[in-house]
Amino acid sequence: MPRSIWKGAIEFGLVNIPVSLTAAEVKPDIQLHMVDSKNHARIRYERVNADSGEEVPWDRMVRGYEYEEGQFILLSDQELEAVQPKLTKTIGISDFVNLDDIDPLLFDKPYYLEPEKRGRKAYVLLREALRKTGKAGISRVVIRTREYLSAMFVRGDALVLMLLRFPQEIRAISKLDLPTSKEGDVAKREMDLATRLIHDMSAKWHPDGYHDEYRDALMTFIEKKIETGETVEDVKESDTEREPSKGKVVDLAEYLERSLGKKSEPAPKKSSKAKPAAKKAAKKAAKKTARKKAKSA
Repeated sequence: MPRSIWKGAIEFGLVNIPVSLTAAEVKPDIQLHMVDSKNHARIRYERVNADSGEEVPWDRMVRGYEYEEGQFILLSDQELEAVQPKLTKTIGISDFVNLDDIDPLLFDKPYYLEPEKRGRKAYVLLREALRKTGKAGISRVVIRTREYLSAMFVRGDALVLMLLRFPQEIRAISKLDLPTSKEGDVAKREMDLATRLIHDMSAKWHPDGYHDEYRDALMTFIEKKIETGETVEDVKESDTEREPSKGKVVDLAEYLERSLGKKSEPAPKKSSKAKPAAKKAAKKAAKKTARKKAKSA
C-alpha cells in the first residue's frame, strides 16, 4: 500500500472529512547517475565559492535573494520561518468552480485523498456531489511547510487533489513570436482536408493504450549491456533529430491528400513491345536449339 504523506481533513461549509494524502505520481524506475568513465565512481558535487573557489562548509551557507546583479539580501532560517504559512492540516474549500474552466496549463502535481474510517460517508457525499455538478473545489493546502493552491475533483471513485500553478508561473503567450491569422492565411481546401484528416484519425481516449516506449527501449538496452558488457561508441542521429531541409515550398493540400490516401499513383504498366535486340537474341537461341535437336535425331 502507498504511504500517506499527510493526514488532515477536508472542510466545506460545516462538513469535516478526515482524510490522508497520497502521491498519485510514481517515481521513474530508471534512474541514471553521473559517473566518471575512468573508474566508474559516482561524481560528487561540491559547494564552492564562486569568487574564491574554496569549498563552503554547511554552517556558512545561508539563503539570499539577488535584488540586483551581484547584490544579495541575506535571509536567515528564523526570518524565513516567520513568513512561512501557518502549518495546518486542513483543506478548506473556499469556492466551487467548473472543472472545465481550469486551464490544464495550471495543473502541477496530483495527489489522492483517501478517507479515514469515520469520514467515509461524508467522503462519498462530497465525491458524488462533485461528480453530479462537474465542479472542482478550490482550496489552499500546506504541504511540507509550503502553501499551495489546489483543485479537488473526481476521478473514478477517488477524490483527487491537484496542486495548481499560480498564473504568474505560466509564461504569457504574448511573449512568443506566433503567426497571426493573416500571416498564415489558410485556403478553404486546405482547411477542409485538415479537418477531414482529424476526423478520420479521431478515436476514444484510452490512456492504457499508451506506454513509455523510450523507457522500454532503454531498459532492454541496459539489460543487454549488463549481460554482454558491450559498449556503444557512437550513436547515430535519428531521423527526427535531423534538421529539416530549408527553402522547399510545402504544398499543404498535397500532403493532406496523401495522408487521406487519395493520391495513390498507379503502378507503371509493363511495355508489351520487346526491344529489337532482345527479339533477335530470342530468335537466335530458338534456331540453335532446333539445330541441336536435328543432330541428335
